[in-house]
Amino acid sequence: GKKFMGDLQPDGRIVWQETGQVFNSPSAWATHCKKLVNPAKKSGCGWASVKYKGQKLDKYKAAWLRRHQLHVPTAAADESPASEGEEEELLMEEEEEEVLAGVSAEDKSRRPPAKGPLETAHPEATPPGKQVENKIRVPVRYCMLGSRDSARNPHTLVEVTSFAAINKFQPFNVAVSSNVLFLLDFHSHLTRSEVVGYLGGRWDINSQMLTVLRAFPCRSRLGDADTAATVEEEIYQSLLLRGLSLVGWYHSHPHSPALPRCSLFPAAPYYAGNPGPESKISPFWVMPPPEQRPSDYGIPMDVEMAYVQDNFLTNDILHEMMLLVEFYKGAPDLVRFQEPWSQEHTYLDKLKISLASRTPKDQGLCHVLEQVYSLLKPGG
Repeated sequence: GKKFMGDLQPDGRIVWQETGQVFNSPSAWATHCKKLVNPAKKSGCGWASVKYKGQKLDKYKAAWLRRHQLHVPTAAADESPASEGEEEELLMEEEEEEVLAGVSAEDKSRRPPAKGPLETAHPEATPPGKQVENKIRVPVRYCMLGSRDSARNPHTLVEVTSFAAINKFQPFNVAVSSNVLFLLDFHSHLTRSEVVGYLGGRWDINSQMLTVLRAFPCRSRLGDADTAATVEEEIYQSLLLRGLSLVGWYHSHPHSPALPRCSLFPAAPYYAGNPGPESKISPFWVMPPPEQRPSDYGIPMDVEMAYVQDNFLTNDILHEMMLLVEFYKGAPDLVRFQEPWSQEHTYLDKLKISLASRTPKDQGLCHVLEQVYSLLKPGG
């Protein structure tokens, strides 16, 4: 096959010798080259195609990880390595190819969750004892993106566009259960790292109504491919058991605006720009680009949704909360809920206030919620 030569930089980027173009990671460069060879083929990550001095980069990566784990404490070694960009780019490419992200309709409801890496650990995570930093990423306007470019930073935030701005009506209606928002908000509050999860629901083609009925948090760390595959299979089976379809996914930006990335229901629990303790949750739908510009990114459209107040918290929601608490227990990026979030509130206060508006009408399980909250305190 055709060979492409590039220079691996100390920071992990690749400079393509032929053109001088810079790519954020070996995967981005490999994917770009694969698309040049066969534009019609949906390219994956491309990591396995890259070699350095005759050896696949996966071997160097594994060797580095083994050496690194020999020199770190056990608790740190148990964590997944920080992302080098390949996972995010693969995730972004998959979602660009499928067009729909966040709130999806027919196509995604017909197949199980993709067996891709789960995005949880993130550079925003800070070690214990350090103040949570508000690392704000400045969003860009959609018109500034242009054509798809594998060298683009996959963490780029993109402003949503309203349907009114393009003189169109929202082509479908969305209704979301309060229990869905309750669980994803709880999940997003637990850690300073980014979290993801899937959304289950139903699509009524006659009424053009998408109903989001259940959130399925992903209890997996970035880079832990074995656990990710297991968790996603469990979620797929849960969807089948409940007679639900996969209708979208959610994602948190702990300290950044709740805006789409170049790639959900983004949630921003600790973004300083939020007007109060309540998390900002912003559903969007990626509309295909104009027919005359098929190589452009899809357009992230702001979606209006109807909020359906559930009568009570179900046992499976409470069980999922307990599993999440157990999963993040002792993690270095676990939020210290006893510490002050503001002059008036601790992080635990903030969590309770944010969840209050999403709590079902029946308050009979308040004592159970208090038991869950007590587990978030030191010694809980």
